[in-house]
Amino acid sequence: MAPVPSCPAEAIPLRAPSVDLDEAEDFVRLHHGEHPELGPVEHRLAEVHAEVAATGTYRHTAAELVFGARVAWRNSARCIGRLYWRSLKVRDLRDLRDPKEVADECVEHLKLAGNGGKVRPVISVFAPDEPGRPGPRIRNEQLIRYAGYLGADGGVLGDRRNLELTGRALELGWRPPARRGPFDVLPLVVEREDAEPCLVELPGEAVMEVPIGHPELPWLAELGLRWHAVPAISDMRLRIGGVDYPAAPFNGWYMGTEIGARNFADTDRYDLLPYLGKRMGLDTSSVQTLWKDRVLVELNRAVLHSFALAGVTITDHHTESDRFLTHLKKEEAAGRSCPADWTWIVPPMSSGITSVFHRYYDERELVPNFFPSGTRGVCPVIH
Repeated sequence: MAPVPSCPAEAIPLRAPSVDLDEAEDFVRLHHGEHPELGPVEHRLAEVHAEVAATGTYRHTAAELVFGARVAWRNSARCIGRLYWRSLKVRDLRDLRDPKEVADECVEHLKLAGNGGKVRPVISVFAPDEPGRPGPRIRNEQLIRYAGYLGADGGVLGDRRNLELTGRALELGWRPPARRGPFDVLPLVVEREDAEPCLVELPGEAVMEVPIGHPELPWLAELGLRWHAVPAISDMRLRIGGVDYPAAPFNGWYMGTEIGARNFADTDRYDLLPYLGKRMGLDTSSVQTLWKDRVLVELNRAVLHSFALAGVTITDHHTESDRFLTHLKKEEAAGRSCPADWTWIVPPMSSGITSVFHRYYDERELVPNFFPSGTRGVCPVIH
């Protein structure tokens, strides 16, 4: 599944470090341990040691890449939607490091993942960091992001979270629509240390969007709210066996609260609750009237209703909580730890009546995993 630091203008490292051999060896052993049909591990370990000694890094086999990407999802402590980690489609694009080629394949990723509304989990893995040769970087937090425009009065039109990314796109020559709106899709910004940044606009056929209406409040559809169908996180670093893939966009499908309780509701995003509360005729004079809670429920009903009406995959927070506990039981039955960050696993609304609320979880950081660019911290989930 796929919450909001600003888009960092992180410098691309001039020289990627050599691979951690201990981490590489642990990964190869893990792969062989979960796939005994691969046979004894010693031959592959010898190959990895020799390649690292010669080049400072090593190249994963196709099978290792698929396994590593799927296990990275399995290990993501802040993701509630890991039950289907084995279904992740892995696109091996490691030979691509040209920014334009990377951007073009990101467009293909969106088309493939959108799948006519039946959203499927996909990851596209581009060239890794190598000693003296950093891989490409995607500056967008997600492949699809809506622009945020700062007005002269300090107000913001669009998504406040994307003010910095919008500014960067404008600096690189992006021309927004003549009539700017709250849901203008930003172009992709792809960079590489030894190449000019590449700016690629997303074609309409790659951006599946759902107009938001409500089953009992017809006026809500007239507001022009919408959201995109594929939450493809694109600024995370995939780390497999000591090798970093800085451009590896991946997606699951949305949980309704990610849109209704966060993107539309957060004060640093679209901040719609005050306006909708007034339109619903609620008493907003005091938080004790629980007007925010009432608006939040109806806004989330609208999201789920609209995605279902459009035939686009989405899940609700109650169903996904139950699925996560099913995943946890399966992992425990397999003898594996299932790391989970309670503060992220528990949904942002109706928390106490979801099945994931009343327990604690193992919070160990495991690898393979996804990490914020430039750090080794725990992977966040991005709305």
